Parts: sequence; structure tokens; C-alpha cells
Amino acid sequence: MIVGGGGVIRRRALRLVQDPKHPLYLFALRASELLEVADISRVSRDIEGDLIGYQRGEVGRHVKNIVDYLDAASEPLFPHALILSIDSSTIFQGSRGPRIDDEVAEAGTLTFRIPKNGGQKPAWIVDGQQRALALSRSRRKDLSIPIAAFVADDVNTQRDQFVLVNTSKPLPKGLISELLPKVSAHLPASLAAKRAPAALCEVLATLPDSPFFGIVRRSSESKETRKTQVVTDTSLINALTENLSSNGSLFVHRDVATGETDYVTVQRVLLVFWTAVKRVFPEAWGKPPTQSRLMHGVGIRAMGKLMDRMMGSIDTDAPKAIDEVCAELMLIKPVCAWTSGEWSGLGRKWNELENTGSHINLLSNYLVRAYLGARREER
Repeated sequence: MIVGGGGVIRRRALRLVQDPKHPLYLFALRASELLEVADISRVSRDIEGDLIGYQRGEVGRHVKNIVDYLDAASEPLFPHALILSIDSSTIFQGSRGPRIDDEVAEAGTLTFRIPKNGGQKPAWIVDGQQRALALSRSRRKDLSIPIAAFVADDVNTQRDQFVLVNTSKPLPKGLISELLPKVSAHLPASLAAKRAPAALCEVLATLPDSPFFGIVRRSSESKETRKTQVVTDTSLINALTENLSSNGSLFVHRDVATGETDYVTVQRVLLVFWTAVKRVFPEAWGKPPTQSRLMHGVGIRAMGKLMDRMMGSIDTDAPKAIDEVCAELMLIKPVCAWTSGEWSGLGRKWNELENTGSHINLLSNYLVRAYLGARREER
């Protein structure tokens, strides 16, 4: 029961031990009790820019569809279990009775201590945020909801489980990419391959010395800060993924056998190249994609491919490495039309290039040909 804004909720439960540090409980809650017990941890950043939380924002249409179903059905069926993370203040009391030698679950009672208004709730929703919101708004307050919950006091374990649970679900790519660098759990191969590009994107977006500092748009950013964030994290991560592939200039800094990446060297290469890009094209840097195709997905991806052809001969440890890259980039500056005019070699106006595979390849090949041609002429 809940008394005076606080109190307890007790529910019969089954306790399973898969990991002694994080026992698992199976039980049910009424729809009206769900948000009394559990909070939703939405992804955001603290004042120092560190990632906190892990959930995506509310999807209004999805929530409304669930509410409509629950309220319209005479006897709604809601078999999908929500996954909660519960803190160690939750008490489990096993039932007394004869034990079976090979039993895999123990029956008992879970006791949740409900805080007064504003207090920290004992659970967080790891999977089922939209369903929880719909249940709280539905008229079916007494509907029994299946729950699977594991004990974890730290947000890192919760975040790990959130990413793993949602591997095959249509979560926003930006959200998954932003969470991956913070996930310590063993990941499926499809996600593990994305961790390095996501981590490098995080560095480029948050390092004060990075030319991308403050201009990369990510899922956790507020509407106010997005006004100055002109590069999408998806475009940058796609470019980094290509740089790290077997055909990319950063591949030599990866250990294929162990999956480890020399982040120190890779970071230096990226900072040298993109700092030079910013210096050579100051009129196109930091503007919205509608005003600069360099900040557009097609420009980021194409320049990433040019980096793969250019940086192999650059000693990034040299004191004047950035100046050397600037000199190389000046070879293509005359043929670039990032903010106005026409791409003469392509027969297209500056803003007619779009973030599509064909246009990315078209611009990439154009820039690489121009660069290699200019180098031949220099010789």
C-alpha cells in the first residue's frame, strides 16, 4: 500500500540467479503502480557535457496507439513484459516451505519502498518506456503488467542492458551511437563494430581543441544547443566508419585480431586533417548544411574519403603537420563550391548535391581526382 505520498508496495515474485551480483525477479504490477515504483531515465548531458541516462524521448504517436488499444478493448491482452532495474533497497523475502533440489527459481515477496514526492524511486525502466507512459494514461489502472527486473544500483549496468535489449529494435541510430562508447558489456558483432566510430565521434564533438567542438548534433542535446550544431553525428560516424574500414587510412591503427584501436594515434590523425579543413575553408565551416555543403552529409563523407587518400603520406607527429595538410588541401580549393557557384566538373550547382550514396560517390571521386591531378601537375 501507499500512504501519504510514501509507503510500500509488496508483490509475490520469483527469484532467479543468473548473475549473483544482479539477481533477476519475475512479478507483476498494476498499471497504476508502475510509475510509482519506476522512473524513466531519459538520455541527456550534465553541465560538464558527460552523458547521463539512456532512454529516448517520448514517441507521442506510439504512446497514443497503445492507450487507444487499452481503452477500446473490452478485455485487453498485454503480454509484453517490461524490464526494470531495481536498486538494492528493494527487499526480497523467500517463502518458507520445502525446497526442491533442482529448482531454478525461488518464490517469495518483493517489497518496494515508495518515496515521498520528489524522492528517488527504487526502480528504473530499462525497456518499455513508451508502454509505461501509455499504461499510466490509460483507464485500465488495475491491469496486471508482467515485469522482469534485475538488481543494479549503477547507471552503467542499466545502460548496458538497455543497448543490448534494444539491439534489434528500431531505436534512433543517433541514440545508439551516443550510448555505445559508454557501454562496457560484451556486444554483438554488429554493435561492436560501431563502438570505435561512435567513440571517436564523441571525442571530436566534445574535445575543446577539435574543429567539431560544439557543432555536432546528438540525441542528448537540447533544442537550444541544436541551433549551433550543424553536423549530424550520423554523417560523422559514417565517415569515421569508412576511415576505419580495411580501405580507410585509419585501418592500420586497428588490431584486427583483438579488435583494439590505437585511439591516441587515430585521434591525432583526425584532429590534424579536420583542423586543416577548417583553416582552408573558413567560409564554409560551422554553417548550416543549407548554407554550406561542407557541413552537409555529402561533404563530410566526401572529405572523409579524401582524407583516406591524403593522410598516408603525412607525418602527424611533425610540428607543422597541420600546415602540410593545409598545403595539400589548397590543391583542391579552386574546384570546390561549398557555399556558392557550381561544381564545374560535375555540372551541378553548389547546393544540388544531396546526402545519397550516388552523390557521395560522385563528389568523393571528383575531389580525389582533382587532388591527384593537381599533385601530378606539381611534379
